[in-house]
Amino acid sequence: MHIVIRLFALLAVLATALGADSNSAAPVSAERFSEFHFVRLIYNAVPGSRRDRWFTDAPAADEHLIGGVRRLSRINVADDPIYIPIMDNTLFDHPWVYAVEVGGWLLSEPEAARMREYLLRGGFLVVDDFHGTYEWEGFIDSMRRVFPDRPIVDIPATDPVFHLTFDLDAKQQIPGMAALIRGVTYEKDGYLPHWRGIYDDSGRLMVVINFNMDLGDSWELADDPEYPVHYTVSGYKYTINYMIYAMTH
Repeated sequence: MHIVIRLFALLAVLATALGADSNSAAPVSAERFSEFHFVRLIYNAVPGSRRDRWFTDAPAADEHLIGGVRRLSRINVADDPIYIPIMDNTLFDHPWVYAVEVGGWLLSEPEAARMREYLLRGGFLVVDDFHGTYEWEGFIDSMRRVFPDRPIVDIPATDPVFHLTFDLDAKQQIPGMAALIRGVTYEKDGYLPHWRGIYDDSGRLMVVINFNMDLGDSWELADDPEYPVHYTVSGYKYTINYMIYAMTH
């Protein structure tokens, strides 16, 4: 009962912020047309680490998020998440792709070239759930193969990505449950949250880097009474903005 009450409270908070009409939500139907799919990237991990780290928090996080997006926005999102490798040609069918725990990903040169092509052709990559100096170096080691000549910069507060469905002026670190159990909001030496990005030549944001944060836990634990609801609210707001940006820029 507490879980049900919590989930309804979360939906009420987000719906109020969004100004959405609950009667306008897209109907759930296996046969309905879907304009958007949640796509999670399958990648190879660095030697010695978990081979399935790309699957962290799945499928619960993805399924919770899909339900929330359908309820709280007008995005016609598909019922089921999609998991695809970088070299799969269907990558180009989707404007938005998510990669988790990228502090331990390992992109080959062909994979980096494919990701570069995807992003320059209009794709949008969201990375999440990596923390501290060591994992940052692991992330950029592969990201430099993707864009050796493009800087990673802090996304300015005025960027449209923060002002689409939601105005996100106040930045809040979104922790994972493991950190909260320890009484903190950070992991390793990742004390401060960072929203960083990579832009194309026209000023379009191609990559959003959620560093020292765990959006995936905020989705997965939306109905967990032990996870503070304000972190889930923030996680959903950021993610919906990212999705809208990917579909409109």
